[in-house]
Amino acid sequence: MVTKAQLKQILQLKHKKHRLLKGLFVAEGEKTVREFLDASWFCKNLFSVNDNFHPKAQKIDFTDMSRITHFKNPSPVLGVFETPKSFSNKVSQITIAVDGIKDPGNLGTIIRLCDWFGIDELLCSLNTVDCFNSKTVQSSMGSLVRVTCYYKDDLSKYLKSLKKPVIGAESGGKSIYSIQFPKSASYIFGSESHGLSQEIKDIIDYSLAIPSYRVEKGAESLNVSVAAAIFLSEIYRP
Repeated sequence: MVTKAQLKQILQLKHKKHRLLKGLFVAEGEKTVREFLDASWFCKNLFSVNDNFHPKAQKIDFTDMSRITHFKNPSPVLGVFETPKSFSNKVSQITIAVDGIKDPGNLGTIIRLCDWFGIDELLCSLNTVDCFNSKTVQSSMGSLVRVTCYYKDDLSKYLKSLKKPVIGAESGGKSIYSIQFPKSASYIFGSESHGLSQEIKDIIDYSLAIPSYRVEKGAESLNVSVAAAIFLSEIYRP
């Protein structure tokens, strides 16, 4: 049975201010939770509707799971984990950054893409959605154990300090199929509705775009996570 104190805390963790205050976040789903457990992230509470998920799991029924889930439909497993207290920046040739991404599903997918392409860190502007938002955690499918999100209060200044080209993903840029991608560069993707902020536009060296091949009027734009997938596929093409 879930106690009142546990219920209150888990539901509070839907909100960023409580996640920051308590240093905790919620992960749901067997695969995602197991990723954090296997990576030895500290688990404060672990609940499962199954008997044999994990020795430390507290067995509850679906009624209780429906009370504590952060989603419309509960998963069979839910864990409350501590957020890491410190990170160490890694220097890499390819840097990926996001500017003002609001949709947690999009951010989670981009985190998963970074994991797939072997990128260990993702730079985020302060107005980007929290990477420990439950929807972000779910859509990243556990990739947060391998990809660290760094939130920078002055992202444009930090990108310039890396001393490599800053390339923006913008609809008016050159076609990504018309250039040879540099071996070392920073690539930045803007918000779903407004694109790159002016602060970022002021420091990018040039812009690239994914061309549309529809002659008549068609889709206005691509989803930012879809665009990131196409960019990364081209960046890492042999």
